Amino acid sequence: MTVILFNKPYGVLPQFTDDQGRPTLADYLAIPAVRPAGRLDRDSEGLLLLTDDGALQHRISHPRHKLPKTYWVQVEGVPDEAALEQLRQGVTLGDGPTAPAQARLMAAPELWPRDPPIRYRAAIPTGWIELVIREGRNRQVRRMTAAVGYPTLRLVRWAIGPYTLAGLAPGQWRELAPHEYATLVKEGNHGNLETPRHRGQRAGAGRKVPPGGGRGRRPRGV
Repeated sequence: MTVILFNKPYGVLPQFTDDQGRPTLADYLAIPAVRPAGRLDRDSEGLLLLTDDGALQHRISHPRHKLPKTYWVQVEGVPDEAALEQLRQGVTLGDGPTAPAQARLMAAPELWPRDPPIRYRAAIPTGWIELVIREGRNRQVRRMTAAVGYPTLRLVRWAIGPYTLAGLAPGQWRELAPHEYATLVKEGNHGNLETPRHRGQRAGAGRKVPPGGGRGRRPRGV
């Protein structure tokens, strides 16, 4: 099994092909069979998780399993406590109310420059929010901040579950080591992330197989 952490740059589509010739994941990753677990819009940046395990991909991306996703959001204006509390309690969007979220003001993080840079207006200050949600609606974070009066200027996904962008520059990726993948499964157990295949492997751990009675498996390449 392969699990990849990728720092998606601004302007890159979260897919491997595009009939309009725009930048895609194929410009950065040449790993057979991996697919994104969830989306990250073209105009957003940050952590994208990819895997070649279809069941795990679904369970990571589906909001029913409640894997937390942490976003660092630069907004127009400096949110007050009332706006933050609205985000925490849930806001009503066109497709219904959002679930409660974690929201706090944060100092401007040390990030790479965005290309192109955001549009600054001298008369309007900007602020940063750390927002943790467990849903995955279309452009949800942008719609949430706009709903409380603070439009999003820059959106960076910093973390998915226990994994962060630490050490990854835009366009860089790394493969999770086996012990890190075990952490992913453990984290997912709280949100039913463990896949049926993983449960079967765990249930069969330590079971003795009689000579000639096991099912052969094709060895994985290294």
